[in-house]
Amino acid sequence: MNEHFRDRRKIDPSRGAALGDGTPNDNDRIEIGPTQLAFGEWTAAGLELPSLEAMRHYRWQRLTQAIVDRGYGGLLMFDPLNIRYATDSTNMQLWNTHNPFRALLLCADGYMVIWDYKNSPFLSTFNPLVREQRSGADLFYFDRGDKVDVAADALSNEVRQLIGEHGGGNMRLAVDKIMLHGLRALEAQGFEIMEGEELTEKARAIKGVDEILAMRCASHACETAVKAMEDFARLNVGDGKTSEDDIWAVLHAENIRRGGEWIETRLLASGPRSNPWFQECGPRITQRNEIISFDTDLVGSYGICVDISRSWWIGDQKPRPDMIYAMQHAHEHIMTNMEMLKPGVMVPELTAGSHVLDAKYQAQKYGCLMHGVGLCDEWPLVAYPDHAVAGAFDYPLEPGMVLCVEALVGEVGGDFSIKLEDQVLITEDGYENLTTYPFDPALMGQA
Repeated sequence: MNEHFRDRRKIDPSRGAALGDGTPNDNDRIEIGPTQLAFGEWTAAGLELPSLEAMRHYRWQRLTQAIVDRGYGGLLMFDPLNIRYATDSTNMQLWNTHNPFRALLLCADGYMVIWDYKNSPFLSTFNPLVREQRSGADLFYFDRGDKVDVAADALSNEVRQLIGEHGGGNMRLAVDKIMLHGLRALEAQGFEIMEGEELTEKARAIKGVDEILAMRCASHACETAVKAMEDFARLNVGDGKTSEDDIWAVLHAENIRRGGEWIETRLLASGPRSNPWFQECGPRITQRNEIISFDTDLVGSYGICVDISRSWWIGDQKPRPDMIYAMQHAHEHIMTNMEMLKPGVMVPELTAGSHVLDAKYQAQKYGCLMHGVGLCDEWPLVAYPDHAVAGAFDYPLEPGMVLCVEALVGEVGGDFSIKLEDQVLITEDGYENLTTYPFDPALMGQA
């Protein structure tokens, strides 16, 4: 009789019981993570791997300290990215963004309780910082129908009991994103609801040592995936059948092959579809002697976002002079603005001192000069002078912040846009550009 069984061979027997990031070397492990392909590429590149245990403890400690510093009894999170930050666990992340079934309570004493999908409470058990797994935070109409209020009352009662035990009975509760019935139920319990996003965004803004190591690995994986996409595009554009979607699909596939997770947008466009920007990739058949511009918006290895942009010229002719000038101008924009980055600089100073794009590019410039990045696009946002709101971001840069520095250059009514973006770490005395992907030499006027 044949006996079906699960293959329990180790991923890499030479590594022993643990992988280089400290996670179990177990082919059947629960927690998702980088693949053998990614680990091999990082080893070849000489990259140091993060300690995920240390990274998780750092994040838990930052959030707990932020709760204490603000005088709150706890922090109740529904945003799947905040839950990922606090626990490093995932559960159907994209589905969860529009069907919020997960919640996490972090109390002032550091005690963490997760409410997960009723059939999968085990998904966070690998992390001992999560002390309890429960269910019942699904407060959306599709799931609860006309009795959402009953479920919300039950959840809010549990939260009140936990705050009594682990939050000192302090009824000032920070909440990030919550459904309407949930908010009303918490207020009925006597909670004073505080701004949770302010807390989580600022906590997430300063990356620890191991988070930065994880980001270096994720950046390498992303750039390797981008290179595969570029190679595919240069080989196939102009064959009469390769679409924008075909090119974009390569980035998705290569991201997943390295343990990446998803891509937040579809921002790749070719030729005239690149202007105006924000047309998402589609079935257009790509042509030679046109520009292809893209923005990765990629959630990659370790759940780290790598948000970089490039524009490519693909063809046997030279790009037009106006294309080369736009590319050089966009490059000057991000490189000049990058030079302002160092600890202590106030965000409004970056706005005031920014490189000024030519008048013909002003109407279609990007929505911001820079923005933070970590598990996704994050706080702070650095606005252009004409979009800045006084008092919205009066904060200094600090070591450990990571900012994406952007440029979008294209004229109203034009037939192309240049999109460039690099991901930059604020260091103790300045900055380090984490992005190494080259700029297209033809568009830079070098070929």
